[in-house]
Amino acid sequence: MNDTNDTDSQQDISTTSMNGENQPNDTRIGVDVGGTFTDVALSVDDRLVTAKVPTTDDQSVGVLEGIHKACERGGIDPGEIDDFAHAMTVSVNALLERGGAKTALVTTAGFRDVLEIGRQDRPDLYDLEAKKPDPLVPRELRFEVDERTTDEGVESEADPDDVRALAATIQERDVEAVAVCLLHAYADTENERVVAETLREELEVPVSASHEVLAEFREFERTSTTAVDAYVRPAIDSYVGRLVDEADDAGIPAPRIMQANGGIADPETVREHAVTTTMSGPAAGVVGAAATVSDDDVSGLVTFDMGGTSSDVSLVRDGQAERTTDAEIAGLPIRTPMVDVNTVGAGGGSIAWADAGGALRVGPQSSGAEPGPACYGKGGTNPTVTDANVVLGYIGPETELGGELTLDVEAAHTALEKLADEVGLEGALEAAQGVYRVANATMTRTIRSVTVERGHDPREFALVAFGGAGPMHAAALADALAVDRVVVPRPGGVLSAFGLLAADESYDAVRTVGVGLEEAEPESLEDVYDDLVADVLGDVSEPDAATVERAADCRYAGQSFELTVPVDDSFDASAVAERFHASHERAYGYAMDEAIEVVNLRTTATVPGTEPTVRHEGEGDALVGTREAHFPGTGPRETTVYERDRLAPGVTISGPAILEQAESTTVVPPTWAGEILTDGTLVMTREGVDDR
Repeated sequence: MNDTNDTDSQQDISTTSMNGENQPNDTRIGVDVGGTFTDVALSVDDRLVTAKVPTTDDQSVGVLEGIHKACERGGIDPGEIDDFAHAMTVSVNALLERGGAKTALVTTAGFRDVLEIGRQDRPDLYDLEAKKPDPLVPRELRFEVDERTTDEGVESEADPDDVRALAATIQERDVEAVAVCLLHAYADTENERVVAETLREELEVPVSASHEVLAEFREFERTSTTAVDAYVRPAIDSYVGRLVDEADDAGIPAPRIMQANGGIADPETVREHAVTTTMSGPAAGVVGAAATVSDDDVSGLVTFDMGGTSSDVSLVRDGQAERTTDAEIAGLPIRTPMVDVNTVGAGGGSIAWADAGGALRVGPQSSGAEPGPACYGKGGTNPTVTDANVVLGYIGPETELGGELTLDVEAAHTALEKLADEVGLEGALEAAQGVYRVANATMTRTIRSVTVERGHDPREFALVAFGGAGPMHAAALADALAVDRVVVPRPGGVLSAFGLLAADESYDAVRTVGVGLEEAEPESLEDVYDDLVADVLGDVSEPDAATVERAADCRYAGQSFELTVPVDDSFDASAVAERFHASHERAYGYAMDEAIEVVNLRTTATVPGTEPTVRHEGEGDALVGTREAHFPGTGPRETTVYERDRLAPGVTISGPAILEQAESTTVVPPTWAGEILTDGTLVMTREGVDDR
């Protein structure tokens, strides 16, 4: 949660490029919508100005409010903005809350139940009452067409007249979107093209076709991804269209939208491919971490973004965010490329409660922005992680949120006292300590899931903490994981918004080929690559400035899952084999002397963005005072409080200490020390551990 004081003085940081040269003096703004707050980062005249406003029900309202607030602080008119990048939660909210469009599915005769049958794996192996999530499309809205396509081509053509009759039936059901997913349409698109184009002619609702959304095999995942695209498409189309109009009215450029793959795209592209926006905000945060923190002397970075409703964890290796095409949101498989982010319902606004057995739990329910935690003073009475941090002294009684909201410390104590009675603890302080420990345990498990459970030793990584609450909990998580370095970027409270300023423009394309590597004909594969390259270059704004990367999804014969390896400009089977063996050994600890299959071919077109970094000069007296804070295992300690903006480069801070800034608070426990780098980044290390 984004909880710390926002004083009348703006956060204003000089920026330099990665190589230390001045950046172009264009004015750029990034706006990230979170569950509780909307964060803004404005780069103007070699300065970085940040702002934070409450997230609104209509997200575009908060976005425009945040832009105007940042521009006022930066001393510019919104019409002076040259570039506007945006990350949002519209699509993921629609999936989590089941608030998307009334969607119909059109598929091959005999396959209408693929979406419901899914896979045989159970959500919980030992839960006899475990239930899969309901399909996005109910059975009465799933329709069949007589056609047959195999992986070798069309055997029976789709009849346009039959499709027109089907369109009339669909129209009678008052659906708002249609997903079309025919059997083996990834191998031959002809029948699906006929069906989709006919439906588009007959209906006035968006139609998502699987060969346009995901031209990849695996019927269930392809159908699910296409259904998700159709389900969220009206909401994305409406929201983005409205924001484009409102931006135009304010003299602001049309927003470029962050996609789940970590790249930004023009608004028309995401309106047509809505599924690409499903993890927009978390992806921006990982991009921001990769742009501001070097992983040269560690195995990689564990990014930890703790916001108002959840915490997001990901890995950065070799300067690049880890990506995946095997993800689920709300139990729904989505196969489009995305930054590999694990999310857990433990944020600053997460509600602490007692289960049926009287045990203390935290989340996943959240208080949101309205009414918010009890300490907000907006009528909320449920105890939250933020309230616990207030009682523990990490957030001071004088703290203001957004420069407008003064904390109600008494309300926080009252909420925690009520919780203490429910779980059998003594008073608000003991309850707050319990909430802090439980929330940290939940987040620690999530970090282990992307490190230990994947064969990575977290001790060899640095933990990058951001989000409003991330830096408050980071050192405690590092202690639990035996990580000896925590990095808090200078704009850590709004790093997702800052990451939008650093993001590349990026587009992906994929096609299934399914051929043995030894039998593959390079000429045939090159023809497929040519088509894929044309697809992605057709989307980018500046084809001449774009670089295209080629890759292949490979597996050993008989395996069920693939690993993606890079492919040179000319397909070389021996090079692909060598890279796959090495990748398999890296992922699983061994390689095999088995035949290799090339399953999918992929291309990615990228127009590089400018990577802003911050240079911090720090001036004036940074000391704010002291207050009592409670740390695990040490009890109450008189703790020094600093205004982080004023700490000069090279200054070392010994714990216990609290560093306050406009959008977040950093806690340095008694066993830790921190150093301010030249760009304002805070690097914390545990005492007795040599800094790398």
